[in-house]
Amino acid sequence: MSQSLKGKTVVITGSGRSIGREMAIRIAAEGASVALLEINNENLEEVRSTIANSGGDVRAYEIDLAFESQIIETISKVEKDFGKNSNIDDNELQRLGAKILNKEEIYKTSDIIVKINCPSDSEILLIKEGAVLIGSFFPYLNKDRINKLLKRNIKIFSLELLPRITRAQSMDILSSQANLAGYKAVIDSVYEYNKAVPMMMTAAGTITPAKFFIIGAGVAGLQAIATAKRLGGVVSATDVRLASKEQVESLGGKFIFAESSKNLETSGGYAKELDEEDKKKQEELLKNTIKNQDIVICTALIPGKKAPRIVTDEMVKSMKSGSVICDLAVEQGGNSAFSEPGKIVVINGVKIIGHKNFPSRISESASILFAKNVLNFLEIIYDKVEKKLKIDENDEIIKAVYINKEIS
Repeated sequence: MSQSLKGKTVVITGSGRSIGREMAIRIAAEGASVALLEINNENLEEVRSTIANSGGDVRAYEIDLAFESQIIETISKVEKDFGKNSNIDDNELQRLGAKILNKEEIYKTSDIIVKINCPSDSEILLIKEGAVLIGSFFPYLNKDRINKLLKRNIKIFSLELLPRITRAQSMDILSSQANLAGYKAVIDSVYEYNKAVPMMMTAAGTITPAKFFIIGAGVAGLQAIATAKRLGGVVSATDVRLASKEQVESLGGKFIFAESSKNLETSGGYAKELDEEDKKKQEELLKNTIKNQDIVICTALIPGKKAPRIVTDEMVKSMKSGSVICDLAVEQGGNSAFSEPGKIVVINGVKIIGHKNFPSRISESASILFAKNVLNFLEIIYDKVEKKLKIDENDEIIKAVYINKEIS
């Protein structure tokens, strides 16, 4: 088994028999922690013991899904039991002054709510009117939900919209999470590669170092370069922004660039979308480079748009069997042909990793950085002396992240 679900928790209803039983056993074998929900306790115990005896992390919950009260109670138990997988201990949180409540209680009683993604329709109805909501909500991709929140007078601060200014750096959730994603992409790729990364000289012969190619030299790409170098790989990278050459080389990578007569960088420092002429140049460069690589990490994104398709079918099929492509842009449409969200696809022996939400695969580190970013943001909207919100809509940071108008 590939252990592709390692670090994930999966809740399976009707898991005591038939399809549910087989699904639970298979998912546990893929490395996930499994919560079994079933009305028949005898069937439940049989599946639980089967998974546990195979070394799986499993817990069983007897429940009748016809009763909403049982559902709410059981999900609260699951959250408490499996929170330990992220080294989050309720007793430690309580020692620090936190109250342990279920999701419904939190939404109904909290004045300030921190949430990573946009709330679901059912969650929106639970949130206390007039509350403050802080997170990463991508308002133009979630227009309907944002407008529903505004109708409930919810004050929305979407931190992925932070301006690229020095004062906002300590609040930059995108950069902190992208750093983790770049690191984890290399670690997961090496796991799937199944060969040694550094050069090794032994009496039996020499193992040559793995060749890494990083597409996109933003925060995630630069961290991927640094991680691959630390592991002993031979690293090259490309970006349409010539300004990234110095950064790549400072980390020990070789910079590969398709010349262009145009400025391909926005005023905010992001890559511009390529025209047909530059796309052809880039494609030719990649075609000649990718076929010789062992591991390719794709990190190219265009803010507010679908990710550009960079690695074509032909390029994938030109790689050696056993090579790996890791597509960090898979949830935005993907940089690589054949990549699928949440899956590892194999084409002609080439593994294409499409894990969703890479930072969540190292959740403790992701949570620490996200929390620090949010705390730094709270410093500018909350007066600790008067103990109340002070939202200055003329502040450059507030102006960028405060969603206070309906989106059409």
